[in-house]
Amino acid sequence: MAIRPEEITGVIRKQLEGFSGGMELREEGTVLQVGDGIARVFGLERAMAGELLEFPNNVMGMVLNLEKENVGCVLLGPDRLIREGDRVKRTGRVMEVPVGEAMVGRVIDPLGQPIDGKGPIKATGTRPIEVVAPGVVERESVNVPLQTGLKAIDSMIPIGRGQRELIIGDRQTGKTAIAIDTIINQKDAPNRPICIYVAIGQKQSTVAKVAKTLEDFGALSYSIIVSAAAADPAPLLYMAPYAGCAIGEEFLWKGKDVLVIYDDLSKHAQAYRQLSLLLRRPPGREAYPGDVFYLHSRLLERACKLNKKNGGGSLTALPVIETQAGDVSAYIPTNVISITDGQIYLESGLFYSGVRPAVNIGISVSRVGGSAQTKAMKQVAGRLRLDLAQYNELAAFAQFGSDMDKASQAQLARGERMVELLKQDQYLPLPLEDQVIAIYAGVNGYLDDLPTAEVRRFDAELRTWLRGSRPELVKEIAEKKILSDELQASLGKAAAEFKTRFTAGLKKEAVK
Repeated sequence: MAIRPEEITGVIRKQLEGFSGGMELREEGTVLQVGDGIARVFGLERAMAGELLEFPNNVMGMVLNLEKENVGCVLLGPDRLIREGDRVKRTGRVMEVPVGEAMVGRVIDPLGQPIDGKGPIKATGTRPIEVVAPGVVERESVNVPLQTGLKAIDSMIPIGRGQRELIIGDRQTGKTAIAIDTIINQKDAPNRPICIYVAIGQKQSTVAKVAKTLEDFGALSYSIIVSAAAADPAPLLYMAPYAGCAIGEEFLWKGKDVLVIYDDLSKHAQAYRQLSLLLRRPPGREAYPGDVFYLHSRLLERACKLNKKNGGGSLTALPVIETQAGDVSAYIPTNVISITDGQIYLESGLFYSGVRPAVNIGISVSRVGGSAQTKAMKQVAGRLRLDLAQYNELAAFAQFGSDMDKASQAQLARGERMVELLKQDQYLPLPLEDQVIAIYAGVNGYLDDLPTAEVRRFDAELRTWLRGSRPELVKEIAEKKILSDELQASLGKAAAEFKTRFTAGLKKEAVK
């Protein structure tokens, strides 16, 4: 059960009264200095970190620095309305955001105000944007899959509900596309999670496009978009991911599943660097303050799978990080890699060569998702990752034009077709049974002697044909999520039968 802000305030106030020695502590202060969205306030001895302050002209501020002589505060409104000497009042409340079922289907700002033109939101309560993450005793291990609908990810880099999986890569490599496909894929998922997409520092047109896409695919009805646009002040960009997480925690503690996407934390770190430098905090590596690791760790640590005693809900985090020229060893990327439970690395070279999603299998990993992967997927994709890694090594060697033995040629042919098979168009996530059928056909050699250009057509037509003429096989995979010996034999016969039809059709097309 979360502690209410007023309870926190009461506890801290009692502690401060104990330390004050009976001195009168003031509830009002005076603005000493203002500029660049930062105000320094004198006289607020009782102010708490993260507390809301009330400035003139309906401008609110949030305390970030507690110093000996004054309080450093970030303004959540235009600083031109504040003057030196203005009176500042304490509210006694830490920064909080409206929460509740009414938020679902809406586009809001980090303060919880609607920005989609659909009228006011009747929230059922509020939650502080910063809370201590659930402890080890309140959690359990990740054991339920969160299907993305992408063959390359669900087969080799599986994600579980309650996991933190980083999506990392250069700009324009398909990071947001993976996140949006994952949200769309939850439409028919059992125990469908509430999806929260936090847009940090993006253009408003980009956020509008995401909202339109989700609406077109029927996914906005179970999604919430929190947007801090590029034109918004840095304090709003700083607050956005915490606000999105707090909204998700309301559902988490009610026993529901939640998926939160932070797109992206690189811009979040930059906004925090801006605030920190303006507050005169000493810069460290790459001019980021020393506590920038804590900035993201306290956010991502709130993702968890709660045990049955606490309702059994989960909060899955998919943070996005943008790299510069593929440099994953930079400060912020290494920070977030060390906090998360694995990463999906998207490579520019693969993207531009037509491999989409452009997942680099070599350095992408899921550290806990395998525990949540379905048995059927494990059975068919068990050796897929190793096969692809060996293919990549062999393909690099084959570029030198050396003669290859038959086994190596066969391995190259298989790998080439598997890479083609794992390609997938945007906004077309596949259900689990379709993914299993596709990968089963690939790893069992049904594609080896097909022209590479026909692989994706074979895959699509095989799945359509099985649904029409062998629906019982597809239904059994979907319901049992395990491939028995009898099911594998039936699937093999059906695939062989379809391949005969398909190759005959190819020959007829060639004659024409």
